[in-house]
Amino acid sequence: MKPKASGGETIIAEGVKVEGDFTSDGNVTIEGMVHGNVAAGGDMFVGERAVIDADVAAKNLVLAGVIKGTVRVEEKAELGPASTLQGDLSVRVLSVAPGAQINGTITMARANEKQEG
Repeated sequence: MKPKASGGETIIAEGVKVEGDFTSDGNVTIEGMVHGNVAAGGDMFVGERAVIDADVAAKNLVLAGVIKGTVRVEEKAELGPASTLQGDLSVRVLSVAPGAQINGTITMARANEKQEG
């Protein structure tokens, strides 16, 4: 039997629209639409067809879709080639693929600095 991650995993499938704030202690995968604030204690994956109109917080982020809002990532954010971020980003390590779009400010903290927010 496979051990479960702390807090489990939350999946918002393609075709699902969520309105309102939600938090998860575990990982979050979003393939649908979210309007509201999203916080993940673990990693967050945003699929290619996903659209998030919200502030986002996660330990790590892989963005393949669209986020419109302020994004706070504790460790690493990876923006894929078709991704769009419209808002400010606070992160330690950032990877941006050619073709990704970022419209906002980026604040990066060093490994030994605590991020504000």
